[in-house]
Amino acid sequence: MPRAMIMVIDGFGIGAAPDAEAFGDVGANTFANLAQRFLQQEGRTLALPNLGKLGLFEAAWAASGAELPIKPQIASSGAYAHAAEISSGKDTPSGHWEMMGVPVLFDWGYFSDKQNSFSAELLEQIAIRTGIKGGLGNCHASGTTIIAELGEQHMQSGIPILYTSADSVFQVAAHEKTFGLENLYHYCEQVRELLNDMDLNIGRVIARPFVGDNASNFQRTGNRRDYSILPPSPTVLDTLHDNGGTVVSVGKIADIFAHQGISHKVKATGLDQLVDASLVEFDKATDNTLIFTNLVNFDQDYGHRRDPIGYGQALEYFDSRLPEIFSRLNADDYLFLIADHGCDPTWHGSDHTREFVPLIAWSPGMKSIDLGQRDTFADLGATIADIFALQSPEYGTSFKSLLMA
Repeated sequence: MPRAMIMVIDGFGIGAAPDAEAFGDVGANTFANLAQRFLQQEGRTLALPNLGKLGLFEAAWAASGAELPIKPQIASSGAYAHAAEISSGKDTPSGHWEMMGVPVLFDWGYFSDKQNSFSAELLEQIAIRTGIKGGLGNCHASGTTIIAELGEQHMQSGIPILYTSADSVFQVAAHEKTFGLENLYHYCEQVRELLNDMDLNIGRVIARPFVGDNASNFQRTGNRRDYSILPPSPTVLDTLHDNGGTVVSVGKIADIFAHQGISHKVKATGLDQLVDASLVEFDKATDNTLIFTNLVNFDQDYGHRRDPIGYGQALEYFDSRLPEIFSRLNADDYLFLIADHGCDPTWHGSDHTREFVPLIAWSPGMKSIDLGQRDTFADLGATIADIFALQSPEYGTSFKSLLMA
């Protein structure tokens, strides 16, 4: 029986999606734009030989037609596609849920006002629920910026930093020592319950702990925790888990799916540790096991922070680790690479971008296969269901048969 690994290169888009105009993202292209900036600033092209062999460059060209300032690399092994999203938003839960067969076809609730984002009524209810009155920030903000601006005031007052973004999210930043990590988690759990009670349909409450003594050295830690609402219907993860399979979450996958359909979860911080943990779990994996990893650092550390050079270096590092992953796969095992949305590090603002994403599949001995355009991320979930002989999800079309050609 097979095993499979999905690795989500979080925020790795390859060209504006067909509906990008509705999101203000015409012209966004995470891959092409960061590659161009990398060449300009570093004086060399990105070195991605393994991703190139898997067909990343062909997928990117098909998605946008944009010239990539990268040494040409002809696909020689693996299947590649560019996939569009049908979910209503360009956020993390929407992208991941759609991958597993449950696209978000409803409208999320948002905190749209850039300033005073959370109403007085909501803040009052939070104070009643948590016993902590007030909140610093109350605006749209970059997480690192708002910590630098308000972190010292937070440490002195004990009042948490509250902020949001263009996503359906309520974020809470607090110092791990002066506020306390468990206190932060408990606060966020109470806010999550309140938002549910108020029917605001907010996708996630995110605990954003940080450490440091002052604005010059504040740093977010790896103890982030996401409190998501449940997907609106069972995902392929639920189906696999309920049919005796094993679903291993590495990174924040379990949080994204509100811990539903997860057999075992592994926390890791940093791109290197996320890859290491994935390899460890795959080495232990028995038949009918899916390892599902989110590589959050591409999005969190480089996309949102608009750091194309760091993004490019992270891609090169990940590319260098791919041979280790390849060596773990048996003849009937599968590796899938995908992204949940774009996050163009050269784009205005700090939000996600609506883009096609690469969808790559590899198994030992597989020839190079062009899967073309996939009209929904859910094609991945349908293919996973097919591989594990599960009932097909409502959305998505399996491409397993094409992998066997």
